[in-house]
Formats: sequence, structure tokens, C-alpha cells
Amino acid sequence: MQNISVEAVKSYLLKLQDDICRQLAEEDGEKDFIKDEWQRAQGGGGLTRVMEDGAVIEKGGVNYSYVEGTNMPASATAHRPELAGRSFKAMGVSLVIHPKNPHVPTSHMNVRFFIAEKEGADPIWWFGGGFDLTPYYAIEEDCRFWHQVAKDACDPFGEECYPKYKKWCDDYFYLKHRDERRGIGGLFFDDLNTEGTAFSGEGWDFEQCFAFMQSVGDHYIKAYRPILNKRKNMAFTEDERDFQLYRRGRYVEFNLVWDRGTLFGLQTGGRTESILMSLPSMVSWRYNWQPEPGSREAELTEYYLKPRDWLSQ
Repeated sequence: MQNISVEAVKSYLLKLQDDICRQLAEEDGEKDFIKDEWQRAQGGGGLTRVMEDGAVIEKGGVNYSYVEGTNMPASATAHRPELAGRSFKAMGVSLVIHPKNPHVPTSHMNVRFFIAEKEGADPIWWFGGGFDLTPYYAIEEDCRFWHQVAKDACDPFGEECYPKYKKWCDDYFYLKHRDERRGIGGLFFDDLNTEGTAFSGEGWDFEQCFAFMQSVGDHYIKAYRPILNKRKNMAFTEDERDFQLYRRGRYVEFNLVWDRGTLFGLQTGGRTESILMSLPSMVSWRYNWQPEPGSREAELTEYYLKPRDWLSQ
């Protein structure tokens, strides 16, 4: 039986949260993340860290959570019916950063670990996570850089790793009711365990799965901070700001309608304020609005939000 260390995962996640908050606060230069520690009545708790109305970051949340319970929620057992009747522990770091400047993309990252146990049976465990980028006025150089760092995170684990998890990200962050992607993607992986890899015909053990999750977590800030630094002081117009708020509406729609993590958190009785910290402070919707043909606003959906191989260009 493998040595599965829940404590090692917890320790890594808290260090990751701290490092990301420190680096983002340095980029903002004005505000820091407040700390809000909370307990969950059914078991577990977490540490939510939020920045609002900073010089650069309009709304940013970096949440660490640890929950446990006697039964998995419907959102999990529908996906994995073998989990029914098992107790569980779930932990992760999830973040969303909404900058003020429309030329800086919104970014999202999540890394998580689940373990479900039942007396007399082997535990069922897996890792999941990824990171993705949602630009408003996209810049091709930034898109290529983002995906290069995503590939760097995957390369030590085999050449098949990046293409698989890049495609999974493109497919996952898709708004079916709009028939469009949320952003330019990145990485998405789930159900990562001894049976859920097998790139070379052999599964990964706990240590290798954990190492991959750490690589994804560690590479997020390497991918996002240089883009934030490069674009945060770009001039923008009121019209560009209005378009940013309009496109943020798509972000809200995805998180509330399609995101499995949001559903899991709500169905497990998670802390609502922490689950919904991903929602921006300001957002707008317009009825049947269409961009001018040939405009940069039209370019976003017509070019950038189409799945493409950013690294071959």
C-alpha cells in the first residue's frame, strides 16, 4: 500500500497560498491580502485571503480550504459513482485575480486533493487542478508566454502531458450556452492517480502525482506575474473598461452555471463567501450586444477564444 501523506499536501498548499499572495501584493504595491480564517461545522475549515480595490488588483481571492465529511456530495458521486458511501477529505488552493486594467487578463488557478475511505477497502484518492487565462484585450505575446510556462510545468512528466491537459482545459472552460471558450486556456487535469495517467503505459504513484500537482501550482505565478507586471500600467479608455466589465459577465456565467468546483463547494456546505470570492466586484451585462466588425473587441472572440496551438506560431 502506498504511503499517502495528507499532511504533506496540506503543508504544501498553505505555503503555495502564502507565496502567491506575497508576490501578487508586491505587484500591486498598495494593498495586501486580508486573512479570514474560518471553521466548517461539519469538519474542516480554511484560510481565505482577499484583496479588494488595490492599485492594480481590483478583486483577488486566494483560498485554502480543507473539508471532510461522512458522505460525498452528489456533484462528486455523479462523476465517480464508486465514491458513494465513503467518508472523504478534500483540500485545495483556488484563486481568481481580476485586475483593474483591461489589458491585464483575469487569471485562475486551482490545485486540489481528494481522498475517500471506507472500512475494509483501499482508499480512493486523486489530484486535480490547473490554471487558465481570460484576456479582454488579448496580446499574442502574452498568450504564447502563458502556454510556454504551462508546457514547462508539464515537460518533466512526459511529452504527452502538456497536449493532453491543454486540450482538457480548452474543452472544460467552455460556455455551452454561448458556444464560446472562457479564455485562452492553459492546463486542466482531474482524477490524477495510479490509474489516471498512464502516458507511457504505466500509472504514477502518489509521490509522482503529488509532484505534478506541485509543478502546476508553482508555475502559475511564474506564468502570471510577468504578464501582470508588463501590462498593469498600460493606458486604457473608458470604452475599454466597459468592454472588460461586459466580458467579465462570461466569467460569472461559467462559474455559476458550469464549474464543478463551485457546485462541489456549495453541495458540501462549504463557506459561501469563500466559494464565491471568484466573482468580480464590478461586472455588466448588455442585451444582445455585438462588437464592431474588425474591432479589437471582435478579435477576442473571433481569434483568441478559439482553441489553437500557441507554441507553434
